[in-house]
Amino acid sequence: MKVLVILSVLCFVLAPVLLSCRDGSERIRIGSKNFSEQIILGELLAQQIESKTGLKVERRMGLGGTFICHQALTAGEIDAYVEYTGTAFTAIFKHNAIADPAEVYRRVKEEYADRHGIEVTAPLGFNNTFAIIIRGEEARRLKIKTISQAARYAPGWRAGFGYEFMERADGFPGLAQVYGLKFAEPPKVMDLTLTYRAVAEREVDLIAGNSTDGLIEKLDLVVLEDDRKYFPPYEAVPLARKQTLDRHPELRRALNQLGGLISEEEMRRLNYQVDGERRDVKQVVRDFLRSRGLS
Repeated sequence: MKVLVILSVLCFVLAPVLLSCRDGSERIRIGSKNFSEQIILGELLAQQIESKTGLKVERRMGLGGTFICHQALTAGEIDAYVEYTGTAFTAIFKHNAIADPAEVYRRVKEEYADRHGIEVTAPLGFNNTFAIIIRGEEARRLKIKTISQAARYAPGWRAGFGYEFMERADGFPGLAQVYGLKFAEPPKVMDLTLTYRAVAEREVDLIAGNSTDGLIEKLDLVVLEDDRKYFPPYEAVPLARKQTLDRHPELRRALNQLGGLISEEEMRRLNYQVDGERRDVKQVVRDFLRSRGLS
């Protein structure tokens, strides 16, 4: 009797899942972090999957920061999102930063697979490193090109950083130690998307942004050279649950087709179209994929 009851319960629970697989209604859930580049890349995965596999996609964009997206992926709440190798290496797997992009990629790929059953697919083609940024007029007036040069003026400046940058192993604490950075007051902690306007409008004097951000040129900002090689490589790579890829091999092929597709200049242009020109993300991605013969 107990066996019959258990079987009945299992049938009741599994029936919707089995039926959804049979009628093709299973959805691939794509996530992203909560800034423009991530939303663009999430949409890139979604449109590529829809175009090349016929699978339905559920978009879960703007979930939050690195750890929220990581938890969502490992818990099976999403099936894929784009991460950066240096972020995974230092923030998720807690290693000290190293400079070799190939070694970082190899170790990140290995650890995701061994620890979490997550597959790292082909890198998208660009490196989005942290960028230490100041106003262009200050850079020209003071002849500042490197972070080391900027450190001399830091005691009279105010800094503004995103929440993650203040906490991460590859963020402000290590940067301050390597370059001897000391500011006029403790750095302001603010949303990453607000930091660019804050430095342009003189609310702060130095920020940590993303090297591929489209607003850098528009707002006449300057990225300082990391002359002491503090930051690790941050290659953009799609991550996907191996269970999902094994269930849908065509999904793996579609994601790998994106390998090497986007240069840093192209990513900066895509970001600018969204942040600077206020274009719709879906249309920006659609136009890009069409230009590359993938739409």
